[in-house]
Amino acid sequence: MRSLARNISTHAKITTIYRDIAMQETDEAISTKTIGQYLDALDRIFVTENIPAWNPAIRSKAAIRTSPKRQFVDPSIAIAVMRLTPERLLEDFEYFGFLFESLCARDLRIYADANDGQVFHYLDSSGLEADTVICLNDGRWAPVEIKLGSAEIEKAAQHLLMLKEKINTSKMREPSFLMVLTGTEYAYRRKDGVLVVPIGCLKD
Repeated sequence: MRSLARNISTHAKITTIYRDIAMQETDEAISTKTIGQYLDALDRIFVTENIPAWNPAIRSKAAIRTSPKRQFVDPSIAIAVMRLTPERLLEDFEYFGFLFESLCARDLRIYADANDGQVFHYLDSSGLEADTVICLNDGRWAPVEIKLGSAEIEKAAQHLLMLKEKINTSKMREPSFLMVLTGTEYAYRRKDGVLVVPIGCLKD
């Protein structure tokens, strides 16, 4: 559980978790097979809810990564397992960003499920990534990049536009929207059409 908390919102493989446990924990070592069984058990009892990879029709030959993104059903589990205080969280802003991504992914899953949809993530061999992709069962889809602050909005928007250009729209619809979900204060539409939306606006 502590290793999953340290690797929240990442594509950590079982071997990565095994090495992390070996480096960090003092308990008796366990095998990768046992770790896999524990991970399956955590899924079954709804402690974890990993985000599966999205496999769209794309124009390029870039290989799409299939590893799930590690998530708890709620990021508060990671905070409890790591016994973090607000003060300690603010000392590690990078880790705080991973927790914020997990929080946003949780909310997007809830809203997608209410609209007969699912949430995936996208990562290909060129390094192009979308933190989440909302897919409804009627074929509509929308990629979402998640950034805690405003400094990375520009880079996130460019990633979304690049992903849009990669999609083979003769086989799939155009995206319903492109969105950067943030912890900032104001929602607006950029000149390139990308939406910048604070997480507090999702309820609207």
